[in-house]
Amino acid sequence: MNINETLSKEFDVRLDRVENIIKMIDEGDTIPFIARYRKELTGSLDDQILREMNDRLNYLRNLEKRKTEVENSIKEQEKWSDELEQKLNDAKTLTEVEDIYRPYKPKRKTRASVAIAKGLEPLADILIKQEFDGDINLLCSNYINEEKGVKTVEDALNGAKDIIAERISDDSELRKILRELLQEKANIKTELLDNEKNKTYEMYRDYTEPVAKMPSHRILAINRGEKEDCIKVSVVIDDKLPLKKIEKEYLKDNPTTYDIMKSTILDSYDRLLFPSLERELRTTLTDRANEQAIKMFDINLRPLLLQAPLKNNVIMGFDPGYRMGCKIAVIDQKGDVLDTTVVYPTPPQSKTEESMEILTKLINKDKVDIIAIGNGTASKESEIFVAELLKHIKRPVSYAMVNEAGASVYSASKLGAKEFPDFDVNLRSAVSIARRLQDPLSELIKIDVKSIGVGQYQHDMPQARLTEVLTGVVEDCVNSVGVDLNTASPRLLEFVSGLNSKTAQNIVKYRKEIIHFQNREQLLKVSGLGRKAFEQCAGFLRITDGDNVLDNTAVHPESYDSVEKLLTHYNFTSDDVKNGNINDIRDMIKAEGEEKVASLIGVGVPTLKDIVEELLKPGRDIRESMPKPVLRSDILSLQDLKEGMILTGTVRNVIDFGAFVDIGVHQDGLVHISQICDKYIKHPSEVLKVGDIITVKVLGIDVEKKRISLTMKGLE
Repeated sequence: MNINETLSKEFDVRLDRVENIIKMIDEGDTIPFIARYRKELTGSLDDQILREMNDRLNYLRNLEKRKTEVENSIKEQEKWSDELEQKLNDAKTLTEVEDIYRPYKPKRKTRASVAIAKGLEPLADILIKQEFDGDINLLCSNYINEEKGVKTVEDALNGAKDIIAERISDDSELRKILRELLQEKANIKTELLDNEKNKTYEMYRDYTEPVAKMPSHRILAINRGEKEDCIKVSVVIDDKLPLKKIEKEYLKDNPTTYDIMKSTILDSYDRLLFPSLERELRTTLTDRANEQAIKMFDINLRPLLLQAPLKNNVIMGFDPGYRMGCKIAVIDQKGDVLDTTVVYPTPPQSKTEESMEILTKLINKDKVDIIAIGNGTASKESEIFVAELLKHIKRPVSYAMVNEAGASVYSASKLGAKEFPDFDVNLRSAVSIARRLQDPLSELIKIDVKSIGVGQYQHDMPQARLTEVLTGVVEDCVNSVGVDLNTASPRLLEFVSGLNSKTAQNIVKYRKEIIHFQNREQLLKVSGLGRKAFEQCAGFLRITDGDNVLDNTAVHPESYDSVEKLLTHYNFTSDDVKNGNINDIRDMIKAEGEEKVASLIGVGVPTLKDIVEELLKPGRDIRESMPKPVLRSDILSLQDLKEGMILTGTVRNVIDFGAFVDIGVHQDGLVHISQICDKYIKHPSEVLKVGDIITVKVLGIDVEKKRISLTMKGLE
């Protein structure tokens, strides 16, 4: 297999660009670096496509490695042939390779291996050809050998049939045919078992669905139900269909051997083929569902991390609770903690007036602008309390509900303890809730990405793969936003292209012990950070008010000379950039011709365009264009909702069958995929993403089950 050509065809990318990408990956360039600073070499492919290509590259390389291992193993057995070589070369998946290797793979003791040891393989060879027309009993009697345990004609015949059954089961071409048949024609069938938890799985009491149409979320649901011993799951198919396929390959119209082969085929199918293919099919469905679920984590996590920060605000973090009270932490515009306290406005203590008095003093003292309320336990009572509190506050203060998923994980982590060694675990959580509103990206990256609470069935996913994908999302987001070199936490720096935990710690140590960074070149003085790491990370690190205005942009130091040529060419200076006096530069370049100007300064057109964008807005934050969190001053309850009511909400989670939307009551409402828009869409993510502010209409309310149905149809 020519891997480069395969990737070129699969991704519809020019071969030379694929070769460039593979070369850069092999040389240690990171995906964010390649996506941002090597656009001329990649055709401006974005980081998501590059990661998919990298995943596929690893798969194909593992495929080739496995082919070599299989070839060497078969050659050692002296069974290699031109036919096997062709089959192996043509194999496109690891499953196909394993099918080819199956007959040659060392096996544990089987009925067939026992029969072979008894010397019955020559008899099996005669029978499987189905050309014999003599006396079967006489033929089998030639293989009776009491020393080897073949005492009768029946023993010999049964042993030969076991060998044939295994050969049929190991036929790679047949397995491929039957695998495709099961995927097209089989059904998944479930039965509800007697179990205390079975109410959750009531819909699967006697449920059947075609494999070909089964959505990923349902596959994961039945897997979980099976794991919890609530349902029994099986693959069912009309056995006539696969048996017909096998008989076409292995059954000849020879009266002498017809019944023997027919019964052997049935035994092979029932005992070996179907159980094996059923396991394979379930695994394939699960793998597919896992990848889809992980993709949804990717889709949901990206906009969550890129939520617009609420900068220049003093924020009060409000971590709701009952018996232990509500933990309060106030942070300033930089995220530093100003004050902490605990109040008890919720049951069982319900010290409402006392709590109002304490928080009113705190709000006025610290000049609080926004209250961030965690959406966990006691959040509804806390929201009611805060809404009432704000009616008595003279300064303008609003509140926002904040998804606190993972906040407790951070609070109890080593990182949380290191940041706030003198704080109670719950107070750390209140700080985290406030910071999530102020700068979501900087705070959320402190939490294990699997605990952030987007997507479904995160605990059922293959954890290594989930972590790999979500870490890639975090890296892409961190690098697309950029990181302040003089203020970023070690944890945030870890996700910068080219850096790791050790170099991140060394950067923080350098700026504490020696000096705040004045320019990017000083990075080369950091212990353990060499030229390669500098190349990968420099463009993603920002220095405000440094020696060079370009250090506060995404322009890479390797392009500084080109920028100087560009500015000189149009009689601009770095002060013009700093003061925003180069607004005409884009029109000037367009008038002269982008390709001509790019050639003049020694870069490609994509890099020229990126440079111009950065020069026009030095220090910009791409998140500023994202929807701002919905701030409230009053509250709705489930009982306040009426069918037909029009509300504004925030998309909290996008899943395969719809999206959950926060509309200002304790329970998120569901917009089913059929209610998102009038045109047909395959997936909700085609229209919605986490953090979107949308207008919805209430379709129905089930107070008892706490379910709210919403629609977006017919609304602007």
